[in-house]
Amino acid sequence: MLDTLFLSRIQFAANISFHILFPTITIALGWALLFFRVRFNRTQNEAWMDAYKFWVKIFALTFALGVVSGITMSFQFGTNWPGFMETVGNVAGPLLAYEVLTAFFLEAVFLGIMLFGFRKVPGWVHTLATFLVAFGTTMSAFWIIVLNSWMHTPVGYELRDGVIFATDWMAIIFNPSMPYRLTHMLLASGLTVAFLMAGVSAFRWYLGDRSGEVRRTLRFGIVLGALLIPLQIYVGDMHGLNTLKHQPAKVAAMEGNWETGPNVPLLLFALPDESARENRAEVGIPNLASIILTHHADGVVPGLNDFVTEDGEVLHPRVAPVFWGFRVMVATGMAMLVISWGALALMARRQPGATGSWLAMRRGLDGLPKLAILALIAMTFAGWLATLAGWYVTEMGRQPWLVTGVLSTRDAVADIATGMVLSTLLIYLAVYIVLTLAYVAALFYLARRAARGAAYPGGPLAEPRRTEPAPVNALTA
Repeated sequence: MLDTLFLSRIQFAANISFHILFPTITIALGWALLFFRVRFNRTQNEAWMDAYKFWVKIFALTFALGVVSGITMSFQFGTNWPGFMETVGNVAGPLLAYEVLTAFFLEAVFLGIMLFGFRKVPGWVHTLATFLVAFGTTMSAFWIIVLNSWMHTPVGYELRDGVIFATDWMAIIFNPSMPYRLTHMLLASGLTVAFLMAGVSAFRWYLGDRSGEVRRTLRFGIVLGALLIPLQIYVGDMHGLNTLKHQPAKVAAMEGNWETGPNVPLLLFALPDESARENRAEVGIPNLASIILTHHADGVVPGLNDFVTEDGEVLHPRVAPVFWGFRVMVATGMAMLVISWGALALMARRQPGATGSWLAMRRGLDGLPKLAILALIAMTFAGWLATLAGWYVTEMGRQPWLVTGVLSTRDAVADIATGMVLSTLLIYLAVYIVLTLAYVAALFYLARRAARGAAYPGGPLAEPRRTEPAPVNALTA
């Protein structure tokens, strides 16, 4: 299996997996920072500005890694996948250029003001810079999702001598799957930031930091997660129905369903066997897959055997990675629902002497049990896990196509030596593992350092107070 095609796919998967970790944070974190800045403008409460100053450091670190990994990933279009740009460059090129013109320029121009302009520009200018950077990250996501969605559901083009030419840019931009993918991705970013912020704040809380900043960011993360996860579940269901319409082979792989028919169970566990074209050790809920996908128990769900040609060519993705990737994503989402709503319920529990649910919630942070704090810390990077699992389902589920029905993955790969791809893959993996571990370590180092500076006397990180000798007046000594 270690041929150029397989290794090039693994190499691009490694690049996109590392890259997507960081835009997933910066997209929503920019808007969270804007919220903190506006709250400070209105209340002049320094806790909001303290929250801004702490999280803007994480934004800067995340943004830098996202830019670097994005540049590396773009090189592979030419080195490993020349057939992609040769065939669809007339569509992909302009869309990537729009991202640079509408997003990257905004971020590049105003990021410096956002990071270093606290006391050097008027408050409204700093707030405006934060807004423009947040808007830029969202516009970047918009154009990338437009291109990715078009690759899944291509419309608005014509094929001339094997090359795609755009005929309707509005149809290309607002292709059938784009609204669902964009909304799903933006909500995923919001959930990633919600649990990242709740987890890091819970870590600081665990270390003894009870500052106003931590109280606000911990509450913000929990409430944001509790609000967004039901929306994500609903949008995910709508996205699934859209995928059923336009990419039935992907849905068949997600469900592990081999034969088209009604009354299809929702499999909780199975071991797909592609050689025998069946599942082993199935554990499922009767009729539930049909109910979810068609809203009827006897609804017909497509089967994988419909996507095998008479000469034995398989036109569906590998089943096991898509099947299990989907279940990891859903399981992580369910954990987000349980933990965010559970923490919210504990926060809202009425305290003795509290009048009104809002006052009870405000007092409820001190009532969070240690187990809840540890659960929030454990969920710090749950957004990364769910995003990667969902991204694998989306991208592997499109196989064997690079652009559905137009360009196969095999036809786009470069004819280069297998050893060259393998060596660069190993280098990429080594660098990405080191950078990811360094990023996580830096994140918790910043949190620990902030907690040490704000910890209450007697807390785990509190240091003994030092008394400095009174200054001596040289004239009267």
